[in-house]
Amino acid sequence: MNTVFDFAPLWRSGIGFDRLFDMLDRAGKWEPADNYPPYNIEKTGEDAYRVTLAVAGLTPEELSITSHPNLLVVSGKKAESQGGSYLHRGIAGRAFERRFNLAEHVNVTAARLENGLLTIDLVRELPEEMKPRRIPIASSAQPQAIEEKQAA
Repeated sequence: MNTVFDFAPLWRSGIGFDRLFDMLDRAGKWEPADNYPPYNIEKTGEDAYRVTLAVAGLTPEELSITSHPNLLVVSGKKAESQGGSYLHRGIAGRAFERRFNLAEHVNVTAARLENGLLTIDLVRELPEEMKPRRIPIASSAQPQAIEEKQAA
């Protein structure tokens, strides 16, 4: 069963939600699942996340991690092996590219390769101007203005 959703009413009444509507539209389209390499996504704190990919047999030089705005791209390509005659070759050595959509203000803080697992730590860092702030309430006897931060 294939269900098609029409986001046109949302486009007419929503401003600034383009990225969200595009993600919902992409999620509704069927694409063949590529399960290589297998990965986990875990929440390690209130604003901290960890992506772990199983990349057995690859070295740090054969892996690439690229952080774009709202996108994390992990790719790998096994270097050509010199010689060797295999009776059975079960360890995957194919090239891959795995893409992860990131929320606003999510940044990569660390990456490490240990025991065949590539671990990428992410954290959401809200800019100071986006954090909640307390607004003082003035009385009619003494009006108060909201202080503006001066750029130094």
